[in-house]
Amino acid sequence: MLITSLAIYIFSSHFQMEDFYSKLKSRANITARLLIDVEKVDLDLLKEIDRDNPSKLPEEKIIIFDDNDSVLYSSDRTKELKVTSYLLKKVRLHNSIRFYPDNYEALGFLFAGKSDRFVVIAAATDEQGAMRLKDLRFILIMVFIFSIILFSIAGWFYSGKALRPISKVIEEVEGISISSLHLRVGEGNGTDEIAHLAKTFNNMLERLEIAFITQKNFISNASHELRTPLTSIHGQLEVLLMKDRSSDEYKSVISSVIEDINKMTDLSNKLLLLAQASTARTDSGFKFLRIDEIIWQVLEEVQRYHRNYNIIFSINSDMNNPDQMMIHGDDSLVKAAIINVVENGCKYSKDHSVEIKLGNSEGWIIVSIIDHGIGISAQDLEHVFEPFSRGTNVEMISGHGIGLPLVNQILKNHHGKIEIISEPQIGSEVLLYFPSIKTFSGSNSL
Repeated sequence: MLITSLAIYIFSSHFQMEDFYSKLKSRANITARLLIDVEKVDLDLLKEIDRDNPSKLPEEKIIIFDDNDSVLYSSDRTKELKVTSYLLKKVRLHNSIRFYPDNYEALGFLFAGKSDRFVVIAAATDEQGAMRLKDLRFILIMVFIFSIILFSIAGWFYSGKALRPISKVIEEVEGISISSLHLRVGEGNGTDEIAHLAKTFNNMLERLEIAFITQKNFISNASHELRTPLTSIHGQLEVLLMKDRSSDEYKSVISSVIEDINKMTDLSNKLLLLAQASTARTDSGFKFLRIDEIIWQVLEEVQRYHRNYNIIFSINSDMNNPDQMMIHGDDSLVKAAIINVVENGCKYSKDHSVEIKLGNSEGWIIVSIIDHGIGISAQDLEHVFEPFSRGTNVEMISGHGIGLPLVNQILKNHHGKIEIISEPQIGSEVLLYFPSIKTFSGSNSL
């Protein structure tokens, strides 16, 4: 508003000044033409015409000089307008000049007559223009003041109205705590930016609620899994202390306690590994690995602890280049993922055997683990990657339900994926996909 008001005033002042000088020059031109070009008009008649002219400007004074700087005509009866020879020379040099003697606005220009050139000096006061500018200045100031007041009131009203939904969202968000994550923020009309913000909050709350429920269930299940062997150990030792036992009985109880401790150790190791895989920064500490060498290490380690497990390993004939077996990852996590799948396959197979096939396809290195065990139902496949979730057909077989969730998390950390093809009583095929070196280096968005 201030810039606009200043611009209006400046341009109006400029236009007013140009209009005034245009009128002043026009009046001076008419006077000079009557005096010089019209033979019937003499000085007395010209003065009479000038005195009775209604278009005469306020305090108008016109002086005409010949080539010798002699005054041919002057309407300045009081001789207030001082014209020097320097000023006349300046007019002849520039053809037209503007100057401001005392309270006047003056104009000097050359007038070409029939036989010679004359210098015309015209001056007047722009009282009407000054009054117009004064009125305009007053109007602009008043409009500026009232506009600022109006804009302030309207801005306060409409900004409050516009920010009210945000205030409401803030109040609703502040009312949501860890015990009320089921609450959601109102989404208003569902189309504007506030609704988009509310939807974003609600999506975040939904993820937080799922995370807290998952964490709560995880802690509950982990506590239950750890409490079971601890209760068993405590009960066996209490019974053992009730009376003296034979050496064989002591050995039997100790062996059972050691078995329970081994189960607890295995569970603790898997829980720590799952926590490590879930919180580890992706690609942190990764290096280039040969997947076939890791599989050979898996075979050696599994058969060291389970001599009755039978594992057959084969590599596709088209993988004859060592570069085709290179992946980018953490060797301990990749080994843990393959070990978990292999041990599961052997454990749930009647003959405790699995077949491992190494191949590649469309930028992926694929580790396929095939067993001929009890399989997994379609209903159980939907929950197989949830921690502590176990199939309905494995209740009689010991386990914790952590292996496949751990494998899934490790594959995600390595930009890979896992697929399970299974049919009850026939067997399962678990496919572990690792991006090959070419695919990984070509795109980080796998």
